[in-house]
Amino acid sequence: MRDPALARIYVNYFNETHSMVRDTMRRFVNEAIKPHIDAWEEQGGFPREIYAQAGSLGLLGIGHPTEFGGAGEADVFLKVAASEELMRSGSGGFVASLGSLDIGLPPVWRTGSRALKQRIVPQVLAGEKIIALAITEPSGGSDVANLKTRAVRDGDHYVVNGSKTFITSGARADFYTVAVRTGEAGFGGVSLLLIERDTPGFTVGRNLKKMGWWASDTAELFFQDCRVPAENLLGPENSGFFTIMANFQAERLSLAVMAYMTAQLALDECMVYVKERTTFGKPLSKHQVIRHKLAEMATQVEVAREYAYRCAARMQAGESAIAEVSMAKNFATSVSSMVTDEAVQIFGGMGFMRESLVERLYRDNRILSIGGGTHEIMNEIIAKQLGL
Repeated sequence: MRDPALARIYVNYFNETHSMVRDTMRRFVNEAIKPHIDAWEEQGGFPREIYAQAGSLGLLGIGHPTEFGGAGEADVFLKVAASEELMRSGSGGFVASLGSLDIGLPPVWRTGSRALKQRIVPQVLAGEKIIALAITEPSGGSDVANLKTRAVRDGDHYVVNGSKTFITSGARADFYTVAVRTGEAGFGGVSLLLIERDTPGFTVGRNLKKMGWWASDTAELFFQDCRVPAENLLGPENSGFFTIMANFQAERLSLAVMAYMTAQLALDECMVYVKERTTFGKPLSKHQVIRHKLAEMATQVEVAREYAYRCAARMQAGESAIAEVSMAKNFATSVSSMVTDEAVQIFGGMGFMRESLVERLYRDNRILSIGGGTHEIMNEIIAKQLGL
């Protein structure tokens, strides 16, 4: 390590403030979420009032500027602590949907006009409005630099034509941070526009049915001669790609947290089950093969968590951690894939039942190595950072 101060950060990840946030989030999850989460999963969504409840507790403001009612964006571990507790709801879809502001809102407060920030940000942090990030297109996936949705300047407006898909919170968001092409092909021609739900020419398609993340609404978006005020441009024209990339580091760390917590929850379920379930005259926990499975699962979860903490510490210290965060995401999602698969195997037939939490964790896990940049894209980023 390069200096004693950074060494202390690595050792002491969390402080008393973080513990207080954990307590608040834990009560919120236990009282407002867990009693209803199974029903919300089956319904494919949760009440909008939950946003307002989270906003009133200050939970939505974590990671966002104090200027607009947030808790500040500098304390990375405050976000990690809150995210870990929120994942104890047992529903990755709920966490993704409630947290869509964490990917949709930063481009607004980072690059939007003063008037736009003041109008949009406080409402979202209070849970009064919902915001979504709209980048992915039917033809593009992770290829952000070659997106096709086009925005052409026409006087005081941009005229937008194109479509987006797989948009988290897309079915009921009020605001959308939309990646569009305003220039030539490639990353240098991408811009971001804040588009409001009632904008003429903008329509929201069907709520997509997914393998996992059932409690999260996910939609297609369509733009047909959609006229967006020019003052809704986020940052200079053709600078959107760099804003998107700046946002990706926090998103990928968040996905790493979701992954190791998914694995932790699956491991926790197994630890209870193997002591209760009896086979061949003794508890599962007394079979060596099961004990060794659990030992390996626990080891992998601990390593994934600790490495994610190390990356968070580097980010908090102001260091570049582009390769490391990509490594953390890939490693954590590989661990969650292994652990959730083993959990279903340990549970046997019960692991295949919808009433079992490990069944949901197994399904919810699958998107984690795809969202925020696929496993393969992460490896490309890592390779480039290695100078390859």
